[in-house]
Amino acid sequence: MQRLRVAVLVSGGGSNLQAIIDATSTRGLKVDIACVISNRKEAFGLERARKFSIEDYYIGLGNYPEKEARDNALFDTLVREEIDLIVLAGYLAILPPKLIKAFKGKIINIHPSLLPKHGGHGFYGIKVHESVIKSGDPISGATTHFVEEGIDTGRIIYQMTVDVEREDTAELLARKVLKVEHLLMVETLEAIVSGKVKIGLDADENIPKII
Repeated sequence: MQRLRVAVLVSGGGSNLQAIIDATSTRGLKVDIACVISNRKEAFGLERARKFSIEDYYIGLGNYPEKEARDNALFDTLVREEIDLIVLAGYLAILPPKLIKAFKGKIINIHPSLLPKHGGHGFYGIKVHESVIKSGDPISGATTHFVEEGIDTGRIIYQMTVDVEREDTAELLARKVLKVEHLLMVETLEAIVSGKVKIGLDADENIPKII
């Protein structure tokens, strides 16, 4: 497979973005990060992009107050950049249906729990880990999955687990899960580049796997 042109969408620190950037040099990950897009102007992920001379875009309420204009700007940017794969890496905004349909099987997300547990509306950031601790689950972890119109409902690609210890707080668990997120993100992209995990119209052929 040829090198993939990837767009990474972030809302915060962009540590998964950094993991991808690092893997392109340390592990020879064959992706080209064409652009980084954020719905938050202050997102540190945009600073990471600039540091590595990656095209960065802020598309949010500040410059596109109307939702339709904002959705159109995001869609037009991804089309203009000729993106092969969209990676949601801590992107806390709902993608417009038009975009999801146009890029069917070409959008992946990483979620900080073992979906379908602790996913869906309202489950993001520290709230996910608080829910895991409250539930008493003995394991948690991270999931990569394809994006569809439902929240966290798309087909699972890979999962990676961590043990939940008795002394873990939501904050401690979040740090443990973030470490495996970085590994899982890179493993998923490597599998896509190699053809082991199929994208696009063939995405439904994939079998979920815990690694």
